[in-house]
Amino acid sequence: MLNKQQIEFYDVNGYVIPNFQLSEDIINEISDHCDRLLIKNPEFKDFCPNVLKYDVGFLNFARNPKILDMVEQLIGPNFALWNSSLFAKPARNGLETPWHQDGEFWPIRPLATCTVWIAIDEANKQNGCLRIIRGSHKNRKLRKHNTVNDNKFTLHQVLDPNEYNEVDAVDLELKRGQISLHDVYLLHGSKANESSKSRRGMTLRYMPTTSVFDRRVANELHENLGVVNHSERSLFLMRGIDESNLNDFRLRL
Repeated sequence: MLNKQQIEFYDVNGYVIPNFQLSEDIINEISDHCDRLLIKNPEFKDFCPNVLKYDVGFLNFARNPKILDMVEQLIGPNFALWNSSLFAKPARNGLETPWHQDGEFWPIRPLATCTVWIAIDEANKQNGCLRIIRGSHKNRKLRKHNTVNDNKFTLHQVLDPNEYNEVDAVDLELKRGQISLHDVYLLHGSKANESSKSRRGMTLRYMPTTSVFDRRVANELHENLGVVNHSERSLFLMRGIDESNLNDFRLRL
């Protein structure tokens, strides 16, 4: 569980690294799932936007009760898992993830999500750990992004350089099995991995059920911005009830 100081830190800074580490057995199991996924789907060598589409076994890790306890502390007792992604970032040629806000791509209204980032490998400055702009979530607004079709990036919607100052960046270095949690409005990215060690990370995306996962908006974002089409995502109620009474929890694996 997060203590009072950690919850306050999350509110002020937009992220927190709790005093928590998954066991080596669990991390090995996640790693094995990732290896199988990449063997079958080598096109995901840098990024897989929806691992549950290819292996529902990843859902077991999203149900970890200790992780759910921390998410509940941050977004309330009623929440759903709407996505899980893999950022594979292999050794020596792992792609850069440009500065962005997650909410630029997501069909959640009102926009609200807590992302859990799991370090499958040790994540450090050398192999391209997550970087954030502390406190950049506070105004609860989406900032200007530009479309950049550059094959050195994992994403093509890139934060306008006038929207941030990179000297304010903080590196979130994590040991294997550690996690971080961050807010949907937080500015973040990661550098390319040119080291000899891989930097795999798995994300779990949880939304409060006061929000609605709008499949119509998902199609519009896909058509207008060319981003991944989230309209076919499966929603999984993790805890509590659907407060909106509008979410569609039918299975779409």
